[in-house]
Amino acid sequence: MSPWKPNRMEWITFFALMPFIDVLLNYLLFGERIWSDVKVWLYSFPIIYLQGFCSWYLHIVAMHFYRVRFPFLKQAVYRLLLLFFTHVGLSSLTFVTLFYGYDMLHFLGYVFDGNNLRLAIIAAVALTLIATTAWEAEYMISKWKESLAEKEQLEQMALQYEFETLKSQVNPHFLFNCFNTLSSLITEDPDRAEIFLNDLSKVYRYLLRNNEDGLSTLQNELTFINSYFELLKTRHGDTINLQVEVDRKYHNYLIPSLTLQLLVENAVKHNVISRQSPLSIDIFSMPGNKLAINNNLHRKTQNVHSNKVGLSNIKMKYELLQQQGFKILEDQRNFTVILPLIWNNTGDKHLAFHTQPSVQSSP
Repeated sequence: MSPWKPNRMEWITFFALMPFIDVLLNYLLFGERIWSDVKVWLYSFPIIYLQGFCSWYLHIVAMHFYRVRFPFLKQAVYRLLLLFFTHVGLSSLTFVTLFYGYDMLHFLGYVFDGNNLRLAIIAAVALTLIATTAWEAEYMISKWKESLAEKEQLEQMALQYEFETLKSQVNPHFLFNCFNTLSSLITEDPDRAEIFLNDLSKVYRYLLRNNEDGLSTLQNELTFINSYFELLKTRHGDTINLQVEVDRKYHNYLIPSLTLQLLVENAVKHNVISRQSPLSIDIFSMPGNKLAINNNLHRKTQNVHSNKVGLSNIKMKYELLQQQGFKILEDQRNFTVILPLIWNNTGDKHLAFHTQPSVQSSP
């Protein structure tokens, strides 16, 4: 909601309270004359209505400013106190200006009465309580609904994530290629076959263990991706290369589990891998607590089946974790994904994604 565009509830309170305020102020200014003097209705009522509109609009601007500055439910008490004193101050200033202005101009014969001004300010406090309570109640209910919707979206995302992860664990194409490679190595190079089998077991052990983990330390993800890449390296040989340059200070930071595996798999899936067009994948840390995964582009000419949810899922996870900085960059030569590294303020190596609707931003 724009600070310059009041919502439905704010308009309702204006049209509901303003006629009462108009009558009250004119009565305090002119007393019983409001029932008999047509000039009061013709001149004073429109002036007070217009001044009331301007004052109400300033209230709305101030309220939206505080909501932007202090948006969270846990800040509600502090925000309410600021709103109350700001609204009382604005209303009091409006009434003081009105009373003294009428007196200075001797408008319609008005003579200043301090007691009536005090009554007007007391009324301002009462009306401020009514309006502020209505506005804040509507705001907090909407924030509560947003929180429920975000929680539901997070749970749906977690279920979809687990489903996609499970599919990747039992990917028959990947498994078939691994067994094919293993079968060849057993007869050609038994020592390499043993290493390959060891890496394969590490990969599937990690996949099984991280099926329910939402966040893993970067160190664990890098260790896993090295084992995963060894399987690819054994199959593709020198036509595929991985370079990792990550500052050790980031090893305990967090990223969504299996993100690196998904990005490496994505690069292998969509690019030609040959001696003429080798695939190079670089993983490196960047200033500002960020991690970049870059690969050179040699896109396959034939269509590659893709459900196109992988990158979208990663982006959605970061959005649900309230982490900014996820980017996808592409030019004619390179495809790069930039991941925000999440500060691990618990020290845990694995954190469940579906129980972490928000994570502390990187310091």
